[in-house]
Amino acid sequence: MTARRDFVVAMMRAGIALPVMNAGAFRNLSRAGDVAGSRSPIDVASDEDYWNEIARAFDTDRTLVNLNNGGVSPAPTHVLDAMIRDLRFSNEIPVEHMWGVLEPRIESCRRDLAGMFGCDPEEIAITRNASEANETMILGLDLKRGDEVIVTNQNYGRMITTWDQRVRRDGIVLKQISFKVPVPSQQYLVDQFRQAITPRTRVIEITHITNLSGHILPVREIVQLGREKGIDVLVDGAHAFAHFPFTRDELDVDFYGTSLHKWLHAPIGTGFLYVRRSRIKSLWPMMAAPSTMDENIRKYEEIGTHPAANHNAISVAAAFNRGIGLDRKAARLRFLRDRWANQLQQESSRVHVLTTLDNRHSCGIALVNVDGIETPKLQSWLWTRHRVMTTPIVHPEFHGLRITPSIYTTISDIDTFTDVMAKAIRSGIAI
Repeated sequence: MTARRDFVVAMMRAGIALPVMNAGAFRNLSRAGDVAGSRSPIDVASDEDYWNEIARAFDTDRTLVNLNNGGVSPAPTHVLDAMIRDLRFSNEIPVEHMWGVLEPRIESCRRDLAGMFGCDPEEIAITRNASEANETMILGLDLKRGDEVIVTNQNYGRMITTWDQRVRRDGIVLKQISFKVPVPSQQYLVDQFRQAITPRTRVIEITHITNLSGHILPVREIVQLGREKGIDVLVDGAHAFAHFPFTRDELDVDFYGTSLHKWLHAPIGTGFLYVRRSRIKSLWPMMAAPSTMDENIRKYEEIGTHPAANHNAISVAAAFNRGIGLDRKAARLRFLRDRWANQLQQESSRVHVLTTLDNRHSCGIALVNVDGIETPKLQSWLWTRHRVMTTPIVHPEFHGLRITPSIYTTISDIDTFTDVMAKAIRSGIAI
């Protein structure tokens, strides 16, 4: 904790050298650090004094309860201010300010993300979102007619659509496997993939944590299974990065794509693609780059004119997350998850939480449904009547409300949600 507080104080003192840093936001972190002291992340998870200081960094409307931070999260005010400042600066003379002054700073963002992920900066490409990163992986691999690709039917819809295009265009074979919700065990998941592999399998694409039910998959074990059989494993980490602690080496991945406007709280339209250095040459960019860039991670950034302001603010968001600490952040998200899930399960046997509450296999995302209430209608009722935002998930094999609080979410927000859910359970809903 001392090191983290020292970092925050140092950032405040360096304000004149780092104009993108908003001193007020880092003062909040410093005050929060004083509240936390040397206590463990679990001890701090329920301390509203600490988290209220963190919440002050966000300029959110407190009359609304936003429990859909998994889709896209608000950015802290100082992150948004940094982006707006750079947009205004760009607009003065874009050819010089945007391309000449701001764009080179992408290298600092690359370095910061590599430090968090635990890899070489020369293996990180800055993208606009996880979809761009993942489609680069999906479309960039050389595959031939008849090659098989394994995904699950809980992979993100846009990724399945991209594979379907390769089916139509290239004649590859796409195999979608199913798995139970809640998941019985991690070994069960590995076995589902193992059983689907044939001699023609060339690629497995998995989610690190599902966007539907919030289960954290055994990525390392599936990557190792793929290596044993000469199969590339692509990992969609859209909902994982900066959500809970992990590193590249812990996952042992060769390919990884994520969004940064979810759990890192960077501006909307930011993400990254990781490609192990030895694999860069063999993975084509989605938009053409010269042959001189064949082994350069920046070939995946050859997308034409785009604002530098968005991606430069990534470094501000990364500093904010480092000031909190991902271990502390994950403990808070799990505390909030358990608070609403346990309250609702105690309310009625009609409530079903379809996400394991085992901290090793889930974090801030969880799925819940109520017997006798249609999920889409419940979501609409919560928002239109009570201004509580959730996400309706309707899958062929299950359904429920996806609940994703964030670090600015208060205990009061969670209790508001459980109170109105209890009302729906007892009295029904009228749309």
